[in-house]
Amino acid sequence: MGTLLDMTRMRALAIPLLVAVGATALASCGGDDDDTAGGGGGDAAEITVRESLTTIDDAVGLWSTSQSIEQAHAQAEAAANLVVGPNGPGYGDRDGDGTIEGETEFGLLPGVDGTPNGLAVALADNSCVEADVLGGSWDDPAARWDEMEAVIAAWSPSDNTMPQLASHPMRLVGWATLTLASDDLDLAHEYAGHAQLHVDTALDALDCDS
Repeated sequence: MGTLLDMTRMRALAIPLLVAVGATALASCGGDDDDTAGGGGGDAAEITVRESLTTIDDAVGLWSTSQSIEQAHAQAEAAANLVVGPNGPGYGDRDGDGTIEGETEFGLLPGVDGTPNGLAVALADNSCVEADVLGGSWDDPAARWDEMEAVIAAWSPSDNTMPQLASHPMRLVGWATLTLASDDLDLAHEYAGHAQLHVDTALDALDCDS
């Protein structure tokens, strides 16, 4: 959808990251609609979102300590895929190495057409999750993702546009996208540091008294 997302399909030899968030989501969320995550009760939804964010956190940790740009690309791919889900922008083999890191059935945020529903949507009544994780209403998912892609495309080293995105997981996708477009390992580590701040903010939102 966006030009920078298209740039991420490069490089091979990335080390696979095995992720089981999709299976966890199915077990924890309940419900009969395959296109909808959540609905299994507030506690179950919170556990599922926390597990998803913890898996994303693990990927960002590996990204920040990666020993090669190929490893950094693999972990950035995993983190971004876990946020956007299977019908989100750029989902799949973002680095073009023949594998999909962070493969999942349910992303943290809704797909472009609203399906599957994002795991975090079940916690929208928590004002901190609504503000920091969802970043506002998802009544028009395509418009939200278009906004993200425009912000990423407008980014430059002298103009950090990421704070324009209310959703911290979206900002994480931005830093992952920039990592996947770079061959510089030092830059990849710098971008992972930004991504870590956004994971931390998202996790803190779960513990907020809304």
